[in-house]
Amino acid sequence: MPLPTEAPLPPLRCRAEIDLAALRANATYCQEIAGSSCELMAIVKADAYGHGLEAVVTALRGKTDWFGVATFHEALRTRAACGDRNTHVLILSPATPEEIESIVANEFSGSVSLPSEVTAYGSAAARIGKTAKLHAVVDTGMGRMGCPSGEFASLVRTIRENPHCRLEGIDSHFPSADEDAEFTLGQIKDFRELLDTIDVGDAHIHLCNSAGLIGFGANTRFASLARPGLALYGISPLPEAATELRPVMSLKTKVILVRRISPGTGISYGRTFIAERRMTVATLGVGYGDGYPRLLSGSGAEVLIAGQRCPLLGRVTMDQIVVDVSAVARDVVAGEDAVLIGRQGELEITAGELAQKAGTIPWEILTGITHRVERVYR
Repeated sequence: MPLPTEAPLPPLRCRAEIDLAALRANATYCQEIAGSSCELMAIVKADAYGHGLEAVVTALRGKTDWFGVATFHEALRTRAACGDRNTHVLILSPATPEEIESIVANEFSGSVSLPSEVTAYGSAAARIGKTAKLHAVVDTGMGRMGCPSGEFASLVRTIRENPHCRLEGIDSHFPSADEDAEFTLGQIKDFRELLDTIDVGDAHIHLCNSAGLIGFGANTRFASLARPGLALYGISPLPEAATELRPVMSLKTKVILVRRISPGTGISYGRTFIAERRMTVATLGVGYGDGYPRLLSGSGAEVLIAGQRCPLLGRVTMDQIVVDVSAVARDVVAGEDAVLIGRQGELEITAGELAQKAGTIPWEILTGITHRVERVYR
């Protein structure tokens, strides 16, 4: 008896469409804000904010010679995607003791806050005959890492005096450039005054994240690097500014079932939604297992189907959600697209809108999209 012919592999139910042309346009826009004397460090940590590290790094080659990551393994992936050892990769987080020798051996750049970290990098570099490239971090208000300003000159001196280390950069970070202009301006003032007290030499100076670049770029023209993250992906952390940015990701799924339900029908776990009338509802192939937040349950969240906003009903489950399609002018059918983030017709749902309804931030929405979601690049 002949074996049955294999059916073609169907597409995944949920996909993130990534517009690489928009990514490059956003990089150009960030460069215009930064100015011609300031280079860009593209932040590609957390799988390039959920957009796919390798594809993003490849698309940005030629736009920047710097990439920022959080971990050694992200640095390895970035270098492989670059295909060029002359591209600078900075590990923004403190290194674990086990990572330091590998960072130096692969000629990545490390971030240091303490003299003891400098000593560890220098010892590793001496063992393998390399030079450790270090960025000295000063804490001007973030509180997450960095050297106190009163001890910063000593940290810089420790790096300069270690024969196996090189001071490649000096930096700080804004904790609230999207919320507190007065505090941020104070940070910039403190940082600039601190630079006047040390021998900067040829070290790169950087402190602007996306909010800092968009909101305070004119105040930071003394810097030689800027570190945009969210803005590269088309979202402004200052909603009223940088409206020229183009969203890079659209998140879509499929309608997998359409039903008519009667009054009194409960929807999803906990029966938090009970139908008060006859309704047409669509089940969609997406849930918190794909990164569609469970906190959107009962929040007033909507999706786009047939160019209309369709309200989410009941709780988000791991693999499915249910939406009300009663008001859609035509029959909704299984297999058609539903837009979770992005544009359909004249309407748009942004990552910022979902974040606001879920009580979180756009960064978490983007980085929370799981690997079960197919990335499609164009």
